[in-house]
Amino acid sequence: MIAAPLQFLTVVLATFVLEDAAAIAAGVLAADGRLSLAFAVSACAIGIWIGDLVLFALGRFGGAALLRTRLGRRLATTDAARASAALKQHAGLAIVGSRFVPGTRLPTYVGAGLAGLSAPVFAAWTALGCLVWTPILVVTIAIFGRAVADPLQVYLGGAWIALPVCLWIAWLLRGRVRSLRVTLARLMRWEFWPQWLFYAPVVPWVVWLIARHGARAIAAANPGLEDGGFTGESKSAILEKLPREWTLPHVVVAAGESLPAGIALPVILKPDVGQRGAGVLLARTREEAAAYLSAATSTVIAQEYHAGPYEAGVFYVRRPHESQGRIFSITEKRFPSLVGDGEHTVAELIASHPRFRLQQPLFRRRLAAVLVTVPRAGALVRLGDLGNHAQGAIFLDGSDLITPALTARIDALAREIDGFYIGRFDIRYRDPRAFMAGEDLAIVELNGVTSEATHIYDPSLSLWNAYRTLFEQWQLVFEIGAANLRRGEKGTSLGRLLTLSGRHLMT
Repeated sequence: MIAAPLQFLTVVLATFVLEDAAAIAAGVLAADGRLSLAFAVSACAIGIWIGDLVLFALGRFGGAALLRTRLGRRLATTDAARASAALKQHAGLAIVGSRFVPGTRLPTYVGAGLAGLSAPVFAAWTALGCLVWTPILVVTIAIFGRAVADPLQVYLGGAWIALPVCLWIAWLLRGRVRSLRVTLARLMRWEFWPQWLFYAPVVPWVVWLIARHGARAIAAANPGLEDGGFTGESKSAILEKLPREWTLPHVVVAAGESLPAGIALPVILKPDVGQRGAGVLLARTREEAAAYLSAATSTVIAQEYHAGPYEAGVFYVRRPHESQGRIFSITEKRFPSLVGDGEHTVAELIASHPRFRLQQPLFRRRLAAVLVTVPRAGALVRLGDLGNHAQGAIFLDGSDLITPALTARIDALAREIDGFYIGRFDIRYRDPRAFMAGEDLAIVELNGVTSEATHIYDPSLSLWNAYRTLFEQWQLVFEIGAANLRRGEKGTSLGRLLTLSGRHLMT
């Protein structure tokens, strides 16, 4: 029997090699009765904490030498820079949160040392992170590990055989632990929450507004759009209402038809009736377009591709009595990309990125042909070209882009549609200065009352800020709709809105 101090030291040292695997093994040993649960948790927590302190010390005392290495140069230009900024604003949240967010612990902890954060402060916050994370992992394995160990003992004839097999299974389950970390990270970052969960607090507010203003006020906010642009509206029909010189050229292709011969490639293909970027494809070849159209079950828009490189979501509001509308918000959309280091494959770069690893299935499907390639050092790897959050785009608050000239241009375009008062223009442009001057605008589409002021998904903004914006946005919808009802507009009944919602949820 190994002495308790030696067992304790063994678990502590094992965390220095692979902390998750060591925690899994300790949980399995606790499930088998070889270690007490308190012993396993404390040994893992202490080992992980010491490892965190080593990373901090590496940044504090070896910073100059570290920055001369390839890893150091990469950290200095990417993750550590973001980590240092986060540490200056919210040290506790950044340190504890990185324990749960995949890929952020190394840059955050080394960055804390480089940034000169107080050692006692760092030690206290990392201790808290370990005390929260380690029991979750070890206790979970201890509870469910028995379900693995007991059957193995029955079939293999004893703990001396079953335990190594169980540890081997624990080693294989490391991927499950990484998956758990990704799941926890997505839960901590509300921009990745399921739509039903995110909107749950908004529903009572909308119900109260319906009770106050009536359900017909929703569609009456935009009487110039079908059902106010609630859902199920035709994108092409809305684009036809706007001046052609400000919209991207497009054609409508019926289900089962081929792409017209005169359409230039690449081309954007998307459902004429669709929501939140679902079903959007950038087709670079006629073969890709043919495959998409052959599988389509409804009308498709084939729209000219605008390379940008910029895209913005401009949310516009005008009350019926106002002489000029205003820009409620602008979302600056950034397309996801990585920088090659000459050593790691595209798949490995995605898996190690703090944000992109949270959307790995999306990127792995999209980049299946190049996942095993190794980009040269400094090479830019584009992960997406579509300005949809569901397609991997990063949404940032672009309020600094709002100018009187841009406001006047957006207001003039909105007034081209008689009966349009609130919604979002999705616009591509080449030159930020020309865009702010109201000159460089290529409208991709226009969305109605259920569109969002999507700047709320900026990772630097709080959840409270998002809900405050959504509450204000919906209040504007109902107030504008109520004003239009008083002017004689009829709106859409609650029954039809519920029917439209049901169709949307079924598709």
